[in-house]
Amino acid sequence: MRLPIVAGNWKLNGSRESVRLLASEITDKSFSDVEVIVCPVALHVPDVASVVAGSSVKLGAQNAAFEEGGAFTGEVASSMLAEYGCTHVIVGHSERRSLFGDTNESCAQRHQAVLNAGLTPVFCVGESLEEREAGETLSVVTGQLDAVFEHVGNAAFDQAVIAYEPVWAIGTGKTASPDQAQEVHAAIRNMLHARSPEASDSVRILYGGSVNAGNADELFAKPDIDGGLIGGASLKSADFFAICDAAAKQYSQA
Repeated sequence: MRLPIVAGNWKLNGSRESVRLLASEITDKSFSDVEVIVCPVALHVPDVASVVAGSSVKLGAQNAAFEEGGAFTGEVASSMLAEYGCTHVIVGHSERRSLFGDTNESCAQRHQAVLNAGLTPVFCVGESLEEREAGETLSVVTGQLDAVFEHVGNAAFDQAVIAYEPVWAIGTGKTASPDQAQEVHAAIRNMLHARSPEASDSVRILYGGSVNAGNADELFAKPDIDGGLIGGASLKSADFFAICDAAAKQYSQA
């Protein structure tokens, strides 16, 4: 049984004061049977790092450069994030792809850079509403994963986490049904099996797409959904705790 992950993607939210408060509320809670990660904006990483240090809560970043240094204005290297205690980095989030031009190829490069720094990529895949309605969900997701395999090799996801986030369900209030999500998660695991059978069994695949306290139980009950990448609901500690508890309950009952 894979230990579930609940990762909070705080996106472009918060002040130094508010993120320290939120982080302290989260670290005050005792978590069991779930791995908890919080991902503030890069500028707030040092503040949150000072709060979560010594706790079971892990620190992640929302993005990382595809190079370790050089003329890349505005970027932050994975090794720099590691210096502040980050253990995970979100790679290829749909907002990075759609708003900032990240491609399958550049996401694969970022994935490699995160691995090279000894950190764990949380690699995001997912389709738009138009692609889903055209029946292209699996081909889109396969293409996103294949780009990483081609750049990194068959061990690309041996030390990584995958997050399936249907683009049409992010921040919209819409959620893929548990059966829709499970179908894609199972397909991802099958894709991985062809490249790395051991990784396909052990890699944790998270669901991201308007997960909340009301739907977390049903989503996390599916056999190939190993937790969630949480957006808006991660900004309120009570909502975040309810999602963490849902993941832990499914793990303890397995």
